[in-house]
Amino acid sequence: MDSTSTAILLLLLALVCLFLTIGSRGKGRLPPGPRPLPLLGNLLQLRSQDMLTSLTKLSKEFGSVYTVYLGPRRVVVLSGYQAVKEALVDQGEVFSGRGNYPVFFNFTKGNGIAFSNGDKWKVLRRFSIQILRNFGMGKRSIEERILEEGNFLLEELRKTEGEPFDPTFVLSRSVSNVICSVIFGSRFDYDDERLLTIIHHINDNFQIMSSPWGELYNIFPSLLDWVPGPHRRLFENYGRMKDLIASSIRDHQASLDPDSPRDFIDCFLTKMAQESQDPLSHFHMDTLLMTTHNLLFGGTETVGTTLRHAFLALLKYPKVQARVQEEIDRVVGRARLPTLDDRAAMPYTDAVIHEVQRFANVIPLNLPHRVTQDTTFQGFLIPKDTDIITLLNTVHYDPSQFLTPQEFNPEHFLDANQSFKKSPAFMPFSAGRRVCLGESLARMELFLYLTAILQSFSLQPLVAREDIDLTPLSSGLGNLPRPFQLRLRKR
Repeated sequence: MDSTSTAILLLLLALVCLFLTIGSRGKGRLPPGPRPLPLLGNLLQLRSQDMLTSLTKLSKEFGSVYTVYLGPRRVVVLSGYQAVKEALVDQGEVFSGRGNYPVFFNFTKGNGIAFSNGDKWKVLRRFSIQILRNFGMGKRSIEERILEEGNFLLEELRKTEGEPFDPTFVLSRSVSNVICSVIFGSRFDYDDERLLTIIHHINDNFQIMSSPWGELYNIFPSLLDWVPGPHRRLFENYGRMKDLIASSIRDHQASLDPDSPRDFIDCFLTKMAQESQDPLSHFHMDTLLMTTHNLLFGGTETVGTTLRHAFLALLKYPKVQARVQEEIDRVVGRARLPTLDDRAAMPYTDAVIHEVQRFANVIPLNLPHRVTQDTTFQGFLIPKDTDIITLLNTVHYDPSQFLTPQEFNPEHFLDANQSFKKSPAFMPFSAGRRVCLGESLARMELFLYLTAILQSFSLQPLVAREDIDLTPLSSGLGNLPRPFQLRLRKR
């Protein structure tokens, strides 16, 4: 080897050493974590079929703030109430970015309220909150819509006539109709093809996203785009949903009266027309399509899934069911449906609903956040644009916040006088700046639906109560309850 080659080799070695030294210094300020492998990251320490359990175990080894690599992507994981609260609430603005989530992002392309960032997200969120409030979100008018839909649901449930049935589909249709009435201006009949399409595609996608295929797609999207599997249905379902929403938007455009908006779509179209000459406007057709899809997805799946978890818990614990029914009979009676005005006088029922949400933990991994600037957090440096996973399951099962976190126990939300007790560690809709837009609507629906059903029916299991399994079937995006059937006995 001549002197020139030797010099070049030494220079390359020096550059590599310098790069590794600089890189190790930067990594040294990151939270600790398992050593990653090239390309694979920490996949050998993570089980794609149970990512939630894997991440929770790593938090016990590396602490409440640690770093993992999902393939080549670096992610900081937060575990436990204190760490999650400090990030999402105390430093809410810094942690308000939306992280990478390919199962959604590869469809939305950063449009829509749930997966946009920066100024676009702030503008869309402010506009959407105002419009949803105008159409009754959190107000008496939306309660009337839920009560109306509750009557249709009770009618469908009576048709079961005490025979075994799976509640998934009938609950989804009813819950979805509430948000559909806000978005599209009217409810659908339960056999309407548009409603059936919405329910089928949303339920199917939620199941895929909560499966190992959904987790793998989030880690290796470019690879899995070429691999056959159920994940391919995600984007087929998205496409059909997009076509359905686009068709409804065209109908709205043909009959739009800007001075008399009928629903969310009318308001968005009017805003688009007002800003049509602004090249920087965030109000355009793709944003409307994706925001509408975000609202439909969130307003349909989470409440329906939580109600199924509630059914399972009440089937397993008949004394809890009986006590809720006693409270309903004492406060409301049988002559009218329960209303939100009754909730303050029904602390045990309110506690049961909160405990169902805590225990079921429907969105255990939360949607990923992202830090919007370099930030120091619990002594570590988290670089700008780092994705953040907040383990909401570790918040809801934090022993410092709940006496028996691994047990279903409504007493978690009752004080010594059996009055309802709030908990700061109750975060089923996330927390901080990215808290779910439909939180108030979901809380209303859960109370009104569950009390209306238990006022009219008793839930009866088809198997021995000790054989009812409350652990979820799968835990990815969502904690899906195990499939089950039940009977309804008229009271």
